[in-house]
Amino acid sequence: MWVKLCCLLLYFLALFVLARVFEAVAWYESGFLATQLVDPVALSFRKLRTILECRGLGHSGLPEKKDVRELVEKSGDLMEGELYSALKEEEASESVSSTNFSGEMHFYELVEDTKDGIWLVQVIANGRSPLVGKVHWEKMVKKVSRFGIRTGTFNCSSDPRYCKRRGWLKSTLIMSVPQTSTSKGKVMLKEYSGRKIEVEHIFKWITAHAASRIKTIYSSEHLKEEWNKSDQYRVKIYLFANLDQPPAFFSALSVKFTGRVEFIFVNVEDWDNKSYMAEIGIYKTPSYILRTPEGIYRYGNNTGEFISLRAMDSFLRSLQPEVNDLFVLSLVLVNLMAWMDLFITQGATIKRFVVLISTLGTYNSLLIISWLPVLGFLQLPYLDSFYEYSLKLFRYSNTTTLASWVRADWMFYSSHPALFLSTYLGHGLLIDYFEKKRRRNNNMDEVNANNLEWLSSLWDWYTSYLFHPIASFQHFPFDSDWDEDPDLFLERLAFPDLWLHPLIPTDYIKNLPMWRFQCLGAHSDEEMLETLADSESDSDSENKEVFSSDREVSEDDELSTCHRCSEGERRCGAEACSCASHYCHHEPCERKARSYSSAGDLEPDWSAWPSDMLHCTECVVCLENFAKGCLLMGLPCGHVFHQNCIVKWLAGGRHCCPVCRWASYKKKQPYTHPQPLSSEPPS
Repeated sequence: MWVKLCCLLLYFLALFVLARVFEAVAWYESGFLATQLVDPVALSFRKLRTILECRGLGHSGLPEKKDVRELVEKSGDLMEGELYSALKEEEASESVSSTNFSGEMHFYELVEDTKDGIWLVQVIANGRSPLVGKVHWEKMVKKVSRFGIRTGTFNCSSDPRYCKRRGWLKSTLIMSVPQTSTSKGKVMLKEYSGRKIEVEHIFKWITAHAASRIKTIYSSEHLKEEWNKSDQYRVKIYLFANLDQPPAFFSALSVKFTGRVEFIFVNVEDWDNKSYMAEIGIYKTPSYILRTPEGIYRYGNNTGEFISLRAMDSFLRSLQPEVNDLFVLSLVLVNLMAWMDLFITQGATIKRFVVLISTLGTYNSLLIISWLPVLGFLQLPYLDSFYEYSLKLFRYSNTTTLASWVRADWMFYSSHPALFLSTYLGHGLLIDYFEKKRRRNNNMDEVNANNLEWLSSLWDWYTSYLFHPIASFQHFPFDSDWDEDPDLFLERLAFPDLWLHPLIPTDYIKNLPMWRFQCLGAHSDEEMLETLADSESDSDSENKEVFSSDREVSEDDELSTCHRCSEGERRCGAEACSCASHYCHHEPCERKARSYSSAGDLEPDWSAWPSDMLHCTECVVCLENFAKGCLLMGLPCGHVFHQNCIVKWLAGGRHCCPVCRWASYKKKQPYTHPQPLSSEPPS
């Protein structure tokens, strides 16, 4: 998980750097930055009208360019980034969907039960034509959707009783707005009573009702009283402007942040004395001032702080987030981190997607489970101070310049989803390349596994756990008073070794003891090789007659039961500090070790071996001597092999010792080493 988290942080860092590169390129080509102010005098009438539509200010009665320009200046400073976003939004010809209500319950669930949004519903009376035609309704839907206002159509033919009870006997327009200034308050329905059925007149009616919820200040005395008042709202945003009513985006945000942020409109149109504004630090209008317990923040001075709904919504969400906002953010981050598994996992394509699905399910389940106690924790009445300190931390951190850059990058990449997905894919392919290169350097065979091989191994793993659940969960060593497991004999009776092997998982292999082979003393490589050859020749000549029959039997047993490694696999890199070879754990092995010790004055360091392992100096799988520094692995029966050899032996489905055939996942009584034989010759 930490690897995926680091990869995700690297991706965010790459996005941040890429955004700065785009800004540098835009500055080089056009000569301006997104935060640079634009002079409205230099703009055309079409661009000025587009800016007013995005801010939500009516301009139907302003035919002159001068009047439109003055209205833009009165609503706030215009930046290059806001102008670019407004023009791009106008060029986009995406159709906005509108809801068709099926009946009373559907209407109640979406409109009357929604406490933090504005709805505009066209009611079509039974047997009547709609009040707004199809073309004008589509324009209306597109216009109001910029400000988060949702739209719908209710046809009374689907539920005539509800329309009759509501008094909707003729086609009309219904607007739902939260009635109170508290979160999750009541919703009031207002009916359009105007005579002109035009888009601009309907939009003015909507903005007028939405603006009525905002507290408006008309005098400096009222401003002084409001500024010094302390109430339930910890965060307030003031708009000082010379306008008849606040812009539509400002009114829409007041509905969206009901109960969290208080919106106040200060109309300075007829003010003669503005001395108190200078006292509180307001020297120009229009100004968007955020007042918090920590101080005053002037909105619009940092990167990405445009006079638009989307920019201010992102700003306020970062300062005063809801629990749902934090949950959605954590959900996005967790899923982005989980998708990194598609590139980190190596091997077959099917394996990648299986691991990805498993990771997505695991991470999302853990996220939901971890959020449940957090929600219960926040409901406790004793945590009000903790909640306030958390919000204070959010306000301190999100009013910095770095936070403004992050918000600007978020708005940029969210408006260009193709760029976001392509950069994520490119980052994942880079991770896949470096991970594949790392595994190839480590000689991992899993990289080249195809889909069929991986599905076969997956099926073996599944059947192993399905048919042998007890063996799959037995880790070596385990504490048990049973030296012989009856299941072992039942498996051998049901699955004879000569024609069928039981399917047993290989998860116990990682618990087998491992250590490195060491020798006492130090010699050069040539001396050790010469000593090894002399020791082997002497030992073979002395014991040729005594152990001739035993060697014939053991060689036949090795040929029939042991799996020899290939020549490429007979490697155990280190110095050639080898003792005489024999796999038997009886007297000949001890005698050969002593003979080699006396001949070459070099003896294995048996103190480094586990106490229950048999002393031996040769691997019967590859038939090579143990070299100094090579990695060894022991089985429960006590026999010792090269780690690489025995792992391949066990992973091939032969879950038994190559020497004694004891099950490699069953514990056995520890072996007691025999006492050394006397060096005196027999009498």
